[in-house]
Amino acid sequence: MTYCFSCGKELPKDALYCSNCGSKVVTDTSAVGAPSEELKEALTKMSVEMEKAFNIAAKQVQVAFKTARENMQKAGYKEPVVCSNCGEKNAASAVYCFQCGKSLSEAQPAAKPDEST
Repeated sequence: MTYCFSCGKELPKDALYCSNCGSKVVTDTSAVGAPSEELKEALTKMSVEMEKAFNIAAKQVQVAFKTARENMQKAGYKEPVVCSNCGEKNAASAVYCFQCGKSLSEAQPAAKPDEST
């Protein structure tokens, strides 16, 4: 199987030019030598360094996702509001008490339940 060196399209065995990009097909591959030892060593070192970099980046991404998740959870939870008139707990976004209809503008956030029980 032969492929065009310019565009990578698969070519018929007897092709002299690429039917996709028009490049002349290289038929003599003896001029293409094997990579030198220096190049092999450089590529090996590069792959080791890239693996280290990707591992560091992966850890940083995990920390960033954890922090984002925690921040979203904190932002999503708001303490209920207790009506100063009837004592009913209302959603934090409520403007009026759902039980007695009074304005919650003077209401206080509900006390957190005792976590020791």
